[in-house]
Amino acid sequence: MDTYKYIKFFEDISLKDIPQVGGKNASLGEMYRHLVPKGINLPNGFATTAESYYYFLESTG
Repeated sequence: MDTYKYIKFFEDISLKDIPQVGGKNASLGEMYRHLVPKGINLPNGFATTAESYYYFLESTG
């Protein structure tokens, strides 16, 4: 199982990732990527991808 296919860290998410992580997570990624370089301390989080959801459905029947 390739973990990085199933999660993306906020530092790597932008609005172009909406199809993969959804609008709210993409917005969190944008916020993280724009505020941290300005000196605002935010914890880096992660989002699960749509692919992880499909994997879960396939694995659990």
